[in-house]
Amino acid sequence: MAQLTDDCFAFSGPLLPVDEVERIIRERVIPVAETEMVTLGRASGRVIASDVVAPIDLPPFDNSAVDGYAVRHGDLDAKAETRLAVVDRVTAGHASAHTLAAGAAVRIFTGAPMPAGADTVFMQEDVRADSANVIVPPGLKTGANRRLAGEDVRAGSIVLPAGRRLSPQHVALAAAVGLTGLEVFRRVRVAVFSTGDEIVEPGTSRPGPALFDANRYLLAGLIEGLGAASTDLGILPDDPERLARAIASAAHTHDLVVTSGGVSTGEADHVRHAVEAVGRLVFWRVAIKPGRPVAMGVIPGSSPDTSAAFVGLPGNPAAVYVTFARVVRPLLLRLAGAEAVPLLPLPVRAAFGYRKKAGRREYVRVRLMRGADGAVEAVKHAQEGAGIITSLTRRPMGWWNCPNPRPRSNLVRPSGFSPMRRCLRRLRSARPTLRTPR
Repeated sequence: MAQLTDDCFAFSGPLLPVDEVERIIRERVIPVAETEMVTLGRASGRVIASDVVAPIDLPPFDNSAVDGYAVRHGDLDAKAETRLAVVDRVTAGHASAHTLAAGAAVRIFTGAPMPAGADTVFMQEDVRADSANVIVPPGLKTGANRRLAGEDVRAGSIVLPAGRRLSPQHVALAAAVGLTGLEVFRRVRVAVFSTGDEIVEPGTSRPGPALFDANRYLLAGLIEGLGAASTDLGILPDDPERLARAIASAAHTHDLVVTSGGVSTGEADHVRHAVEAVGRLVFWRVAIKPGRPVAMGVIPGSSPDTSAAFVGLPGNPAAVYVTFARVVRPLLLRLAGAEAVPLLPLPVRAAFGYRKKAGRREYVRVRLMRGADGAVEAVKHAQEGAGIITSLTRRPMGWWNCPNPRPRSNLVRPSGFSPMRRCLRRLRSARPTLRTPR
């Protein structure tokens, strides 16, 4: 179970700034401690538990970067062509058995080991073959077209630092230095359920005032995409006692409990009170739009020294998406032991006017388009409602970050743009928006 202290999220202000949420998570949340060995085929998406050291150089030997002829640079005429005798032929996977003698060359192919004594390779299209000889031009620098042993990775160096969340490229690097398995942190266990009498399961009969539940499927995909294991706990009605029991039970077997809906100030929004009944709610409002009613707390675990984190998200899908990126994602990666890699918003101009309130971070859903002058600009989605799921599905889609007050106008203004796909994968400092959080 995750180790969380009761005061790890303590905040006394009325609205918690987004940057403060991330700072608290970074400084106060303790990652899971258990590790396991996994094969390379199952390593992608996992988090390295300890530094991985290269057992060999990469490449392990000097080799040719091109198809051509390996030569001794000292044999070359600096101002005129040089004729060399071709004495051997070396292909990838094989090595020359002899040291290259003066006045000689070896026909060599990409990836083949450099013959002893050779230090330079001419590309085959730059030379002329003449029977058993090759004629090479002047001017090539010493060491051209030669890959040196260890120029990519040195034996004994750290190739994968602890906390690195593994992409296929990282797994390929581990394979290239001869590893077959990696020690990783165990997967973070996340319980997910939706709340509300108005929510029903897709495929079931839908009463007139009800909506099919989209949030659990959205959250499960985002959670699994970050390498965690999600447990679907279904839909719970607006019953404070049932909610409290479900949250307490989930905390016994999970590191993180995530709900959607029921955290606002309405009479039927019971999640906040349910958390207070079984654990400690440390804040429930964040200075963000959409998604201001975001609850975070600590729920006792299965033993006195363990606890689970709790996050209650708004009920509208677009607000769920935004608050997942800015609250759940950094918390989940911290629990997983992953290193913090901040997102770098891309500067683009906004092809729309926008007005915001001071004191909160706002995220506007936009598409990147070419303006009349050919410059890339952010075009705001026509509908801003927090329930507009299609605003999350258009490509290329992203978030326009409006951190400071801006007057409404027709002027285009530069600001930070974060691609949605990048934000929720490697993300890593995102920025979206909506009009009314639930």
